[in-house]
Amino acid sequence: MTNERGGRDIAAEAARLLGAPLTGWQALSGGDLSAVVRLHLATGGTAIAKTGPDPQAEAGMLAAIRAAGVRAPGVLAVSDRVLVLQELEDGGGLDENGWRDLGVALRRLHGALGPGYGWPRDYAFGQVAIRNAPCDTWPEFWAERRLLSEVAALPPGLARRLEGLAADLPNRLPECPDPALLHGDLWAGNLLAAGGRLTGLIDPACYHGHGEVDLAMLRLFGLPGAGLTEGHGPLAPGAQERRAIYQLWPGIVHLRLFGGGYAGMLDRLLSRAGV
Repeated sequence: MTNERGGRDIAAEAARLLGAPLTGWQALSGGDLSAVVRLHLATGGTAIAKTGPDPQAEAGMLAAIRAAGVRAPGVLAVSDRVLVLQELEDGGGLDENGWRDLGVALRRLHGALGPGYGWPRDYAFGQVAIRNAPCDTWPEFWAERRLLSEVAALPPGLARRLEGLAADLPNRLPECPDPALLHGDLWAGNLLAAGGRLTGLIDPACYHGHGEVDLAMLRLFGLPGAGLTEGHGPLAPGAQERRAIYQLWPGIVHLRLFGGGYAGMLDRLLSRAGV
C-alpha cells in the first residue's frame, strides 16, 4: 500500500500535471513495483495516478495498445515521475465471456505488427532491466535479451542450464514469427474486469515478439478459462513445447526481484523445457 507521504506527493504532482484541483486522494494497493492512488477530481470524477520505472514509456505503451483496438486506460497526463490515467471499471474476475473477451483482445493486439523484434526503448521491472534492442531473428532476441540478460546474477547451476538452452533456441523457436505487439507482463493482476467481462489491460511492458509469449505467461500462475481459446483461436503446432521456454523469462524476473524461493520454479521450467 502506498504510504501517506508518498501518496500525498503523487497526488500533488498529478494535480499539477492536470492543472486542476483535487478534492482528495486515496491510496490503492498497486503492483509490487509502483505506488498507486485514486484521485478525486474537483469536477466530480476520478482518475488514477501511479509511479513506475518510466512513466513516459508506459504512456507510449498504453497508447500502442489502444491504437491496436484493445481497451486500456487513456493517458490524461504524464511526467518523468507520475502517470495520470483514466480510471476503468474494475471489480472481480473474468467469467467465461470475459475470458473470451480477453482472447479476442489478444488476437487483436498480436495482429498489430512491428518492424522487428524489440521496442524503441528499454524498460525495467524494478532492478531488472528489460533490454529491447532489436535482433535479426526471434531465437536471437529471446536468448540475448531475455534468457541470458540476467544470467550473471543467477545461481551457477541454473545459469549453465539457461546458457545451454539459449544456444539451442534456433532448433526450438521459429526463426521469424510475426513481430506481434505484446503486453509483456500479462497475468491476472494486470487484467481489469467488471461483471465478469474484461474492461481493460494495465501495467504493460510492451515489445514486439512472438504472440505465444503473452499466452505462456498468462498460464504461469493459473489456468485461464476455456473462453480464452474460443476468443483467440488455436495456437500453432508446438506451442505447448515452447510454453516453458517463454515462461522462463518471468521466472527469472521473479527470482531476481523476490529471492531464492523462485529458484524451484526456474528449475521446474528448465526441466519441462528438457534442459
